[in-house]
Amino acid sequence: MLPSFENMVLPQELIEKMPQNNLQLNQVMSRLKKRCTLTSWIKEKINKKECCLFEKDVREDVCRCGYSKIEHVGEAIKPDDFTGESWDRHRHIHEVPTDAFGDISFDGLGQKTGKYARVSTDTSPEILYQLLTEQWKLSPPNLLISVTGGAKNFYLKARIKNMFHRGLIKVAQTTGAWIITGGTHAGVMKHVGQAVRDNALSSSIHGQIVAIGVATWGIIHNKDALVRPEGCFPAHYPMDIKGQGRLSCLDNNHTHFLLVDDGTHGNYGVEIELRSRLEKCISRKRLGNKESGVTIPVVCVVLDGGPGTLNTIYNAMLCGTPCVILEGSGRIADVIAQAAGQPLSRVTIVHIHLLMKRFFGKEYEKFPDLKIIEWTKKIQDIISMPHLLTIFRISEDDHGDVDVAILQALLKASRISESQGIECWKRQLELAIAWNRVDIAETEIFTEESQWKSSDLHWAMFSALVGNKPQFVSLLLENGVSLRDFLQDEETLCELYKQMPGCFFLSKLAKRVDRARRSKRRALDRRVRALQRQGETISLTHVSEEVRHLLGSFTQPIYPPSTRTCNFNMTMEDTSTSLSKSQAGSESPHDEPQRDYGRDLFLWAVVQNNKDLAEIAWEQCRDCMSAALAATMILKKMAEEGSDADEAEVMRELANHYEKQAIGVFSECNNNDEERAQKLLVRASPYWGRTTCLRLALEADDKSFIAQSGVQALLTQIWCGELSVVNPVWRVLICMVFFPLIYTRFLVFRRDEVIQRETEKNEEIKTVENVTGSVLRTKSRHLDAARLQRLKILGSWSKLVCLYSSPQVKFYWNIVSYFAFLFLFAVVLMIDFQATPSPAELLLYVWLLSLVCEEVRQLFHDPDGFGFRKKARMYINDVWNMLDVLSILLFIVGLAFRLTTKLFYAGKVVLCIDFVVFCLRLMAIFTISKTLGPKIIIVKRMIMDMFFFMFLLSIWVVAYGVAKQGILIDNDSRLDWIIRGAVYEPYLIIFGDFPTNIDYTAFDIDTCSMNGTDPLKPKCPILNENQMPAFPQWLTIIMLCVYLLFANILLLNLLIAIFNFTFQEVQDNTDTIWKFQRYELIKEYHSLPAAPPPLIIFSHLYLFIRLLLLCRAPVICKEFKNELPQIEEEELLSWEALMKDQYLLSTQQEQNQSMERRILDTAQKVTTMNDRLEREEETSSAAMATRLARLEEQAAQSVKALQWIMDSLKSQGFASKEPPSLTTADESPDTLRSTSEKEDRFHVNARQFHYPNSKITRFPVPEEKVPWEVSFSSYMPPYYISEDGGAQMDGVEPVDLDNYRNPGGRTGVRGQGALSYLGPNLNVDLVLTRWRDSERSVLEYLAVWDNHGTLVLPGGPVQSADELPVTLKRTFGKKLFEKLSEKASEGTKVFDDYVDDCRNTDNAWVKTTVLNIHLSRTSELFFDINNVVVSSNGALQWQEVSSKTRLSSNQRDSLQKVAELHNRKF
Repeated sequence: MLPSFENMVLPQELIEKMPQNNLQLNQVMSRLKKRCTLTSWIKEKINKKECCLFEKDVREDVCRCGYSKIEHVGEAIKPDDFTGESWDRHRHIHEVPTDAFGDISFDGLGQKTGKYARVSTDTSPEILYQLLTEQWKLSPPNLLISVTGGAKNFYLKARIKNMFHRGLIKVAQTTGAWIITGGTHAGVMKHVGQAVRDNALSSSIHGQIVAIGVATWGIIHNKDALVRPEGCFPAHYPMDIKGQGRLSCLDNNHTHFLLVDDGTHGNYGVEIELRSRLEKCISRKRLGNKESGVTIPVVCVVLDGGPGTLNTIYNAMLCGTPCVILEGSGRIADVIAQAAGQPLSRVTIVHIHLLMKRFFGKEYEKFPDLKIIEWTKKIQDIISMPHLLTIFRISEDDHGDVDVAILQALLKASRISESQGIECWKRQLELAIAWNRVDIAETEIFTEESQWKSSDLHWAMFSALVGNKPQFVSLLLENGVSLRDFLQDEETLCELYKQMPGCFFLSKLAKRVDRARRSKRRALDRRVRALQRQGETISLTHVSEEVRHLLGSFTQPIYPPSTRTCNFNMTMEDTSTSLSKSQAGSESPHDEPQRDYGRDLFLWAVVQNNKDLAEIAWEQCRDCMSAALAATMILKKMAEEGSDADEAEVMRELANHYEKQAIGVFSECNNNDEERAQKLLVRASPYWGRTTCLRLALEADDKSFIAQSGVQALLTQIWCGELSVVNPVWRVLICMVFFPLIYTRFLVFRRDEVIQRETEKNEEIKTVENVTGSVLRTKSRHLDAARLQRLKILGSWSKLVCLYSSPQVKFYWNIVSYFAFLFLFAVVLMIDFQATPSPAELLLYVWLLSLVCEEVRQLFHDPDGFGFRKKARMYINDVWNMLDVLSILLFIVGLAFRLTTKLFYAGKVVLCIDFVVFCLRLMAIFTISKTLGPKIIIVKRMIMDMFFFMFLLSIWVVAYGVAKQGILIDNDSRLDWIIRGAVYEPYLIIFGDFPTNIDYTAFDIDTCSMNGTDPLKPKCPILNENQMPAFPQWLTIIMLCVYLLFANILLLNLLIAIFNFTFQEVQDNTDTIWKFQRYELIKEYHSLPAAPPPLIIFSHLYLFIRLLLLCRAPVICKEFKNELPQIEEEELLSWEALMKDQYLLSTQQEQNQSMERRILDTAQKVTTMNDRLEREEETSSAAMATRLARLEEQAAQSVKALQWIMDSLKSQGFASKEPPSLTTADESPDTLRSTSEKEDRFHVNARQFHYPNSKITRFPVPEEKVPWEVSFSSYMPPYYISEDGGAQMDGVEPVDLDNYRNPGGRTGVRGQGALSYLGPNLNVDLVLTRWRDSERSVLEYLAVWDNHGTLVLPGGPVQSADELPVTLKRTFGKKLFEKLSEKASEGTKVFDDYVDDCRNTDNAWVKTTVLNIHLSRTSELFFDINNVVVSSNGALQWQEVSSKTRLSSNQRDSLQKVAELHNRKF
């Protein structure tokens, strides 16, 4: 069996063909190393099977194993005279290391590549699971879908096919499932492959679907292409469908193949047992997190299929695996679907005959009657387990798609298998979260039946957050999860940061942790250092420090110094770093930061750039506007510091999104109440480092937020100070000079407006109360009256102070002062600049000194707490401040030169230049103007554009100038004239000043110097003997034309186009930019002393004495930052939350009314209507079938009625002869008399196919053949008695067996079986009960843990029902057993009848007596039993009498009777 391996790539050939490039070489070597590792692992762990003895079969060249002679190894071929033992499968097929594994490549479109391995049937499923997960790098599944059915090609209706493909792929994508099939290109496996192919062609968003084919090696066509001892990487597998004969080709759409080898060739079904063991092995693995108690769920999906598929379904359901059967897919699937829709009494042998004939067609004729009986029994067992059976009917609307049916089937099975309670719902929720199917959780789990507490869902919340499942987070919040309870413990939040996915913030946090750890270790001794290496930790303090770095040092830590820490293992540049418990930050807050648990979750989501989770958490934030603005600041700072351009772009997009959210909330607030909205802007947020929304927006450069009308209204109010914003400018200007006018109400003050507004409001309320007689607003009116009393009218001095301390008035005085300064400066420069400084010039020096002092004050004035470094950086980044510094420095240099006799004139020149700079500085004053301010911004942008344009222009200027100068002038050594000729003259040409020395006609020798000796004339060009220029005139003229073409036409027009583009681009944003920059100007003049320069120097002197000499704190202004009282803070935040909800609601309504949403809704409705029309067409025939079924049922009822009449007549002696038979030989009239009442008596456990602890298989007994009264001529049960019974096994039956008939009916086995006696085997179960307390609140019973770890009632076999089992002596001890025996006569028999036991046979059965002995709390027996329970080390336990008990079904029924006896609800 060692075929040739041609066209295979050897590792040596790979090495020879390796490229010389080092990077490619490393990649190839890495792949080769991985392949060598895989090869050695497979060679060690996985074997194949091969025949070691060639024995001729019917054909001479073929062995009995099915392989030809040439496919055997040499040792297997014996000489012709060999007389050894004959060929035997178990002795002559042995295991050897596998020779077929690696990558498999299929020809055709897409060049699909998968992985494969040839494995022995005896391979451990654990090894196969390791191969799949560790070697082939598959992620462990969250669900295992085993697809089974027809192995031959069958037809599926287009609708069923599409629904199956769509549903299978959807469930695999959303849940991360593995799909397991037979792996060949036929039947249901082919349909699965087509579904995988369609998904791969349509979308690659969700990644690759894992489709594992478990096929038989011996039936694979072209398998020689897969064989190579060292593995094939890849093996090129040709799909030859036409030439495959009775073999099968592998399906080219599966991703992985396990080819099961039993050493034979041509035998189908070899893989079934190993596939079953592999599925069972996977189902025992933990789901997702290893700490989870939930195992990987398995579901079986059935399409079509024959008798083998029925066995698969039956065995799967016996193992507890739910099955989903697609009705309409054909054959056995339709038989089960039809049977499942009827009561069990109708599923008879005759009915199954009809269904088999209907759905199997000609194939039905080959089925023997005994097989039909067996299949009837199996189908009855299948439909009697409805919790494991789901029929997907396309004609029904309630199932939805196939994916929903699959997941609902799993949840249904989970719900039944677990005791009803929170554990059951928890398991189902864990499955739904693992599958990421919020729709299933919403409809199946969070129902009225499930009662959830917040604490019960904390694990689910953590799992959904870590798993990035925002829909589940939202669902959990809707269903009662409290963020306060969830994040109350700091360790939970620490754990969230620990399990945060890799992102930029995590790397920054790792660096901070590493720095803190190193600095901490320097202060630790060796002993502590050794302990620290064992377990390094992190606290929220580190997160707080990193967030503070992103927000700015002016904020306070958002988390207090942590006293708790949590383990944290971080990887940074492949190095594990950790941190010990950190200390508090260097800057301690005034008050301990307040916790907002919505903020904690929002911050966790924002720093990892997770928009969906952040959006959900933002809705939970108390201070939502501050949170949104803080998010923009954090994201923009991380985008600026990050190196990944794509990630930075995503961060900026998310930052813009939250800026829009902040704008939306503030607009809603401003439209509702302007005064409260302005309070929100300047209130210090206790949740975000005690900074304000306004400051956060400015630091984040949120121009659109600052440009809002509400923010600008606040800035205008601050700009006007205590003056009203309604005052015209001309009135303010007049009052600045004639201040007594302020006492004549010529100017309106803001305080007067507030008092007038409050007075009018109170009068209005009072009027309403007088008219309506209502007193509801009396309390609020009293509060407003008290507030009105606190607002006193401004006095005369206060009005004067308010006038001149207004930033608006300060600005106007500074304009006047600056113009006066420029006027004085100009007078000094042009009229009064003497060798000895004049009084005017001295005044100018004093004036400048006041300006210098003001610049120093601005540099050190830090009301926001930025720190000197940030304040200096902000000062330097302002262009106008740089102009101030430049003008002052030039003035100082000019003054120094001016006071020096030799540099007197140079000093004047410097001062003249300085005057230009002072004039340019004048533009900053007009930035406050709404008209000129935006234009200045455009000018600044155009200056930047012109700078880059000048770079382009200089290239042409220098190029032309140097070429012209070199052609015309010969070796001019004067640098000034060289620069004039090479740079200055070409520059002037652009503006029309054309040179005369490039053209013979315009040349004048008198305008130049022959040898360049005249310093006032340029050097003449090279002349010939006629004293005429010798340069080529044609060349210089062409050069000039080309130069003018590019410089004048191209570049100047380019400059115009750039200016036009800049103007158009900036024009739309100039208003926004101007409004943003207006803040800094307003803040500058707000903090400016009232007196203008030069009088401002007295204010500077006062500030110097107050701050440095008297050491008094600076005056805190509340216009830009205000600390609100706690009550007012809570009220304001509640109002903000209400406005946020209104904003989100209006946004949702706008989205619902958008054109895109309407189009989607319309498309969905059209699709639904189309589906319903198609369903109606397909169900029209189904309706006819239903009517026929009803007719059949009515006919059957008529037969029953006639039979009853005949029986009645017989009983009265009217029957003279037998009536004609209306049934088959095997179906007596008694069969049709089976009713639901009778079928309740029929035993189930006693008819299981496999008799326990034996190899005996029961004869199948369908439901209607259980009663002995029913004729069953085909009934041929095997005889069995266990070896322990002391009689023969499968021997001659005793004559008296017919004397012992099981009262429950036929069981499928004759004889004594595993029981001790023929006939009834008596058994007594003892139910000892007590009240848990004296109030009789809870009834408890005593349970025992048996040898199998199962909870049972104490009991055992007995000779007589009046005595207790002897086995209780071992349980309770001899003395206590005797006391219980005496007490037994006082006990109550709650049950004494036949028990449905799996050991029952036709001639031996179990009869159980259940005896209840209730213990009084004061009796001696009560205390004796309690002592035994305590000393049993858990072997005996008191359990509550309830339906949640984990007893067997029979004992649970007995316990229910005990509960009824004591009047307790079960």
